Amino acid sequence: MTQTYSLSLTGLTLRVQHIERQLAFYRDLLGLEVVDQQGPRTDLAPAGRAFTLTLLHDPSAPLRPQPTLGLYHFALLLPRRATLAAVFRRLVEARYPHFQGASDHGVSEALYLADPEGNGLELYRDRPRLEWPFRGGRLAMVSERLDLQALLSEARSSGPLDPQTTLGHLHLHVRDLDEAQAFYEGLGLALMQGDYPGARFLAADGYHHHIGINLWARGRTAPKEATGLLAYQIALRGRSPQTLTDPNGAEVRVLAL
Repeated sequence: MTQTYSLSLTGLTLRVQHIERQLAFYRDLLGLEVVDQQGPRTDLAPAGRAFTLTLLHDPSAPLRPQPTLGLYHFALLLPRRATLAAVFRRLVEARYPHFQGASDHGVSEALYLADPEGNGLELYRDRPRLEWPFRGGRLAMVSERLDLQALLSEARSSGPLDPQTTLGHLHLHVRDLDEAQAFYEGLGLALMQGDYPGARFLAADGYHHHIGINLWARGRTAPKEATGLLAYQIALRGRSPQTLTDPNGAEVRVLAL
């Protein structure tokens, strides 16, 4: 029987300073396809069209300082370990300079990098839910060393993002954890883990997290006109379309699922 879900992350919009540099990364290296281009707006998506990444070109925008309130990273979920390994091998072969690390979170295996303008990006694959770690009946994600050589051995050749890649989660720097948690609970998400230092993780459908929130930017703010996250889209079952503003000021487009 096919599993049905009540939430899907379907897109995000980044303001970018240098469109060709960003396209060289997202299109040419990672393999997203340009599906629409009008004026300063370029829409990209994987072949399966599970989400849209919109790049809004503004050459006068200053680069967002890191870390500041807003995007910590957005996370692209690969369907299998071998497909994560293939895109990792592609990054290694290209000697991509903005690789930041890797972790085994118990629920997932994750690679961390930044795009050429410093926007955080996670590439990951999930472990089967029956393998997720729990402590006292609650989810207990961890951050342990990921064996990168073992991961690379899963792919004999490199490749772009799998066509079925989805937007798995967003992780945000916020000013106040309680305020942010209340906002996402208002969208139907539930707290999945709240004991990670300075961070909380919320999700629908029993997932490990669709939204992560943390205090690691210590309240520092970026100029309003800076590059970075402007908006994101969440499709929710049983909700009417509406547009909200999250605690950081980003536009949240709620769509009917």
